[in-house]
Order: sequence, then C-alpha cells, then structure tokens
Amino acid sequence: MEFERFKVLTFDCYGTLIDWETGILRVLRPWAERHSLVASDDKLLRAFAREESELQRMMSGVLYPDVLRAVMNQIAVAFDVEPDAKDADALARSVADWPPFPDSAAALAKLKRRFKLGIISNINHASFAHSDEKLGIDWDLVVTAEDAGAYKPDHRPFQMALEVLEERGIGKDEILHVAQSLFHDHVPAKELELATVWVDRRRGLEGWGATPPPEAPVRPDLVVATLAELADLATS
Repeated sequence: MEFERFKVLTFDCYGTLIDWETGILRVLRPWAERHSLVASDDKLLRAFAREESELQRMMSGVLYPDVLRAVMNQIAVAFDVEPDAKDADALARSVADWPPFPDSAAALAKLKRRFKLGIISNINHASFAHSDEKLGIDWDLVVTAEDAGAYKPDHRPFQMALEVLEERGIGKDEILHVAQSLFHDHVPAKELELATVWVDRRRGLEGWGATPPPEAPVRPDLVVATLAELADLATS
C-alpha cells in the first residue's frame, strides 16, 4: 500500500482501538453466572452481536447507551431470563470502563505525527469522551452515530465524515479507513469507494465475536493483526 497518497486516517473506535469485547464480557459473564447459565464467551458475544446490530437498525436515532439497555434486555429474553433494569443500566454504563487495546495509544500517537486522524464511530459523544481520555489523541475529526442519526453499516456516518473532509479540501482518495469490523465498516466503506485497512484483532479466536459476519463479500486493501503493525508500516 502506498501510504504517501493518504492525508487522513479515519478509525472505527470500538473493537479497533477500544477492546469492547473485554468490556462487554465483564458485564455478561457475571450476569450469566448469577443466572446459572452455561454459556461460553463466544455464545455471549454472538448474542450481543445479533441483538446490537438489529436494534441499531431499528433505533437509528436513539443514543447508544439506550441501545445497549435494549440489547441487554433482548439478550435476557434470548436466554429465558427476566429482563432487569439494573442489568440493562450496567451494560449501558460499562462503556466508560471499556479498556483500550495495549497498542492503541502509542500507535495513534505515532500515526498522528504523519497523518490527520479521525473517528467514525457507533457511539454518542458523552460515552466517547471516556474512551477519548484513554486514547489521548487530539482528533482532527469525530463523527458519531449521534451526529449522523444512524449507526454503521448505514452509509450516513461515513457520508457525514466525507462531507466535512471535502469542505477542508481532502478528497475521498486521500482518506484511509481503519477498522476491525467487516460488517460495520469495511462493507459500507468499500461501497463508498474508500481504501480500507482491516485490523484483524480477532485473529486466531473463535467466531466473529461482538460483530456479525459481513453481509456481502468484501476485500480490504490491507490486513494487519494490530494497530502497532499498521503504525510501523505507515510511518517507515
């Protein structure tokens, strides 16, 4: 990949920069144990992926914490457990504690020395503020589902980001989108003719985790296992 042609790297946040699966399981594992459920991490994450993607379609104008509350309630129903408002609130509040991947902050700082950096994320601003503090980056662009009124894989978050960057004189061919989720990010980004890098954070793990499988075939322009690997390639 010729990194010299790119001026801006845009990032998905959750699953790419922030280890949301660890954060999600910190809520779902104890919940499953309290209800004597025999459920593997993969089964719990698959339930999350299924319910979150469907509810984001149905609740496009709703803030992410409220989507998470609905997700927790639907997971409970799927496991034949009575939904509980405390459990729903626990998942909604957990975003503040989701940890960054160990390489995220240093890799972003390294990339920031060469590129403008942006976020395109299925989040709301209040929740992102907690993650932003952990990452420590002065972002050149932040577009959330709250801004766009829609959740990826809907095109609207990407289109909003592209419009803002175009106003700043940055064309589509100068933007590289970096993400873990083929479903949420790579399929719509490719439909919009963006170059992409797949940070395959789940390499070697079972299943698709907290994201559904892609709904269409997609081929990222580059695949890396970590953000640190990308930072080394892009700045060498």
